[in-house]
This record gives sequence, structure tokens and C-alpha cells, in this order.
Amino acid sequence: MRVLVTGGGTGGHIYPAVSLVNYIKEKHPESEFLYVGTKKGLESKIVPDKGIPFKSIEIQGFKRSLSLENVKTVYKFVKGIAAAKKIIRDFQPDIVMGTGGYVCGPVVYAAHKLHIPTIIHEQNSVAGVTNKFLARYVDKIGIAFAEAAASFPEDKVVLVGNPRAQEVAGTETSDILSDYQLDPGKPTVLVFGGSRGALKINQAMTESLPLLADKPYQVLYGSGDVYFDTVQTALADLPAMPHVKIVPYIKNMERVMVNVDLVAGRAGATSLAEFTALGLPAVLIPSPNVTNDHQTKNAMSLVNKGAAVIIKDAELTGEKLVNAIDGIMADPKRRQQMAQASRKQGIADATDRLYQLVEELLA
Repeated sequence: MRVLVTGGGTGGHIYPAVSLVNYIKEKHPESEFLYVGTKKGLESKIVPDKGIPFKSIEIQGFKRSLSLENVKTVYKFVKGIAAAKKIIRDFQPDIVMGTGGYVCGPVVYAAHKLHIPTIIHEQNSVAGVTNKFLARYVDKIGIAFAEAAASFPEDKVVLVGNPRAQEVAGTETSDILSDYQLDPGKPTVLVFGGSRGALKINQAMTESLPLLADKPYQVLYGSGDVYFDTVQTALADLPAMPHVKIVPYIKNMERVMVNVDLVAGRAGATSLAEFTALGLPAVLIPSPNVTNDHQTKNAMSLVNKGAAVIIKDAELTGEKLVNAIDGIMADPKRRQQMAQASRKQGIADATDRLYQLVEELLA
């Protein structure tokens, strides 16, 4: 089997594609893969590090206001289609899958024009612009949230979940918290603002440090490199707090998540897939700096099911964050109910379901 995957811009677009590649490698070791992205996107770093062959094309997104840049965008899109057709003809894939981001547009569209089976995957509850455009051309559409179905042709849509969920679902508990000088046997809250951190969450955590002094639970906070020194300085001015650990970045996130009792952070599609697969309750602070406010809609899909509580970014303070955490950690029954609701929303066999679409198209 020869599989071409494309998706870029954010990890939320890249990791589902990588997950599918890893899954197919296990089932069909003889398969060959090619990932098409852009040189400027995160995919240019992440994908080669995963050992997946990578090629790039040049593309950019449309501006939301009238702009001469949009003329350049159309020009690059047309050139991108031509470049994608050459890559596709050279690689001769059996199937092409796109996972979102501007680069998917010309690549998946080119595959359609070359009569190659195509699939797109939408990770968010609100469909992205590129996936909406491609919907009329592709053969199948996998979605991670049921709410996204309304944006696509009914006969093409299948609820599959996010492939990242299946990768973390089987993670076993361990004493990894001791690597962070925390007690593996103590109730733990994980707080993070994404790999780069988040300013508002950092500010709230800095404010919350005095309020965390006498809590019966411990806290692991991934601040992001940019904010690490600021929070460390705030912690240095307080009495010793061995139950609060701040690190710039958390490696092996799934191994940490499976050993905590509550997560607090942004509502990106990959994060939600990870912690719902593990059945974790959450305090969600959606980023306001995303297209169509899709993180709020992602979060509300869990809030409405009783799996999470939400705090608006603009309203976030240290006191509100700690109160939300306390409300869950101090009530074991509520925490258990939220965990059960979270697990019901996690689709632990997501990659199996997405792969089934591949098999259907290749049958």
C-alpha cells in the first residue's frame, strides 16, 4: 500500500496523520508513505523526526478581509496544485488523506483530479475552511466531534474520533510523577497551556501559587519555555511548596496524563482526544486566538456532557482557576462522574475506524 498524507500548520493537524501512518505500518510493514506539507509549518520538523519521508509545496491561507495578498494566495494555490500533481504522479499513491491546514487544499484537490481515492479528517467541532472547501471533492470525511457533521455532505461523513486517542488509550500507569519530584500516590492536577505555553494561563498560575499552599493535592504545571522563568521567580518568593512542580515542557504527555486526576488547560483537539481517551475530567480555558472560536465549541461539547467545566480566557484569574480545581478535587463523587462522562466522549478505537474508511475506498 502506498499512502500519501498531508496536513499542517499545527500539531492538531499533524499528529492524526502521523498516528494513521504508524497504525498502517504495524498492519502492513511493507507499505510506503509520503507526507506533503510546507517548509514553514511544524510538519517540516515533526514529520522527518518520525522517520516519514517528507516533501513540501508553497501555499498560504486567505486573509479574512479584502487584500492584495489574496491574489497572491490564489496564484500560490494554482501553483500548489501543479506541484502536488507532480509529487502525486511520482509517488503513485493508492490513497491520499488530508488532516487540515492550508496545505491540504491543493494536495487533496490534485489527488481528486487525478482520480485517486481521498479522505479528509476534521479534528474540531467546527469544520476548518480548507476541509469545507474539499468536502465536495473527497470520497470520505472522518470527524472527531459529532457537531462537525452539519458542515459536510451527510453521505460522506463518518464519526471516527481522533487517531491520537487510540495511541494514548492503552497507556499504563507508572511512577513517572516521581521524575518531577512529586508523589505518585498523591492526587494530582496537571495544568498546561500547550507546548509553547499560554500567557493568560501563566498569569493565572502565578496568581494562584499562594492559594495552592495548603491543598491536599499536588500540581504539575507545564508553563512553556517563554513563561518558565516568570513563574519560577514567583515561586521563589513563597515558602517551600514541594507539592507544586513547574517545568517548561512535559515530555511523554500521555504517560503523565494517565497518572493524574484532573487536567486544566486549552481545548485543542489533540489535548481533548488524549484526556477523554483516558477518561479524565477537565477545567478548560479555550484559546480566543483560533479560527471561528473553535476551541470554545470543542470545550462546550464536553461541558454539555458533564465531562468538563469551562472558564473564559478573558475571565480567567488565579482565584477562579483554583476554585474550579477545588470544586472537582474536593468532591470525589463529582470527579468520578466527570471521568465517566469524559471516557464516554473518548473514542478509543479512532484509528481503527479511520483505517476502515481507507479499506473501504481501496476495496
